[in-house]
Amino acid sequence: MKNLKKGRLFHSAIGVLLLPLLMANCTGTKKENKETVTAEPKPVILSIEGMKADIYTTAHKSDLKLAKTGTLNFGPNKQPLEMDIDIYVNPNKQFQSLVGIGAALTDAAAETFYRLSEENQERFLEAYYDKDKGIGYSLGRTIIHSCDFSSGSYTYVEEGDAELKTFNIDHDRQYRLPFTKKAIAAAGGDLTMYASPWSPPAFMKTNNNMLQGGKLKPEFFQPWANYYVKFIEAYEAEGIPIWGLTIQNEPMAVQRWESCIYTAEEERDFLKNYLGPTLEKANMGDKNIIVWDHNRDLLFQRASTILDDPDAAKYVWGTGFHWYEDWKDGIPMFDHVLRVKEAYPDKNLIFTEGCNEAFDMAKIEEPRLAERYGRSMVNDFNNGTVAWTDWNILLDETGGPNHVGNLCFAPVHGNTKTGELMFTNSYYYIGHFSKFIRPGAKRISSVSTANSLLSTGFLNEDGSMAIIAMNQSDKELDYTITIAGNTASVSIPAHAIQTILLSE
Repeated sequence: MKNLKKGRLFHSAIGVLLLPLLMANCTGTKKENKETVTAEPKPVILSIEGMKADIYTTAHKSDLKLAKTGTLNFGPNKQPLEMDIDIYVNPNKQFQSLVGIGAALTDAAAETFYRLSEENQERFLEAYYDKDKGIGYSLGRTIIHSCDFSSGSYTYVEEGDAELKTFNIDHDRQYRLPFTKKAIAAAGGDLTMYASPWSPPAFMKTNNNMLQGGKLKPEFFQPWANYYVKFIEAYEAEGIPIWGLTIQNEPMAVQRWESCIYTAEEERDFLKNYLGPTLEKANMGDKNIIVWDHNRDLLFQRASTILDDPDAAKYVWGTGFHWYEDWKDGIPMFDHVLRVKEAYPDKNLIFTEGCNEAFDMAKIEEPRLAERYGRSMVNDFNNGTVAWTDWNILLDETGGPNHVGNLCFAPVHGNTKTGELMFTNSYYYIGHFSKFIRPGAKRISSVSTANSLLSTGFLNEDGSMAIIAMNQSDKELDYTITIAGNTASVSIPAHAIQTILLSE
């Protein structure tokens, strides 16, 4: 690991920073007349002189990969000039709490994992799930039977079995179940898991095909709702707790792989008339239901249709979204996330899927791939998102396996011919968030004065503070970071991301 030039990284003598006492800032609640009354936060400012301010950097075309590149010294603030590049942090202004950051444990990931050497299997698990030696993933998504990133289409019942008498998850026992159990163990025995279906069985659909869209036939609304319950029961019997579920992956996309179409009204009515009541009847009313699970472009329309109906909204934990609409005009629709948060502040937002498509090994080091992650995570968190889920946690050297040739990039690729692992810059970019921002952390106010430098910030439950800065430009940038009137000077390489971690 390399250090940045000391003269560009260090600044004046240590000053006094101001940091809120986290426990005093936590929102107090009490129940009155069955309604929750939220107390206004009362910030208590403490001197934290003596705390460390370490800086970690990942940069393209360098050996810097989550490398500790120095310690910042803070001094008194002075009025900045118009052309200066500055990040301002106000830890007294606190927002949503983080649920977790992680990725999908698909069939493709599991199959690739078991084609690695045992040494690299352990290396992979440590790299993703160990909080100290790795990047500390705390969230996972799994699939309800097959998706495109499976080696073939399959369900858990025999064709035509509407009563689900033949339901079993034997298919998953070869790869996905043991892989998921290893991931949970590597995460210390606690991994927030949610599940998503790509399609009901073919006999339940209008096109009699798991692929190519189609809709759920009305006579199978109840059997399909029962299917979710069967899945949860089966996985939990295996020791894999299911925290929540999405109703349908990408419900407005007719794909050449497993897919099923729901209009907003159809998803709303299936939820309030079938899925919600069925989960409650099965004593699963505590499962967190996520609606939409598709792109940001129609996020507000879908959320409005469902959440404006109180009979449906009562079952909804939050709204999930993907990033694939970015390719329409090259401008991500981050403001749609904020609009939903503004309209429905009592509901949550979760990023449920994103990956870089059209796999090409020759392009794997292009900065745009990792920066797409960094840009999305900064903006999604700043707009109120509480959890962020990458797509496949691992893929092979072809960008698969995938039974319809929809080959994609992953942050880590395993070469099934040589058994080797390749950690891309996307892995390290995500790690700047997941390693230093832990579940329960509160987002705090952070703003950059330059479009080339993105920023977000969180206050962890242990009192540490993580500030993320990402340089999207082709040149090295000098910037300052100011926290409650105390300032330090920092240098960040071109196409790089940094975490500034303040801790005892």
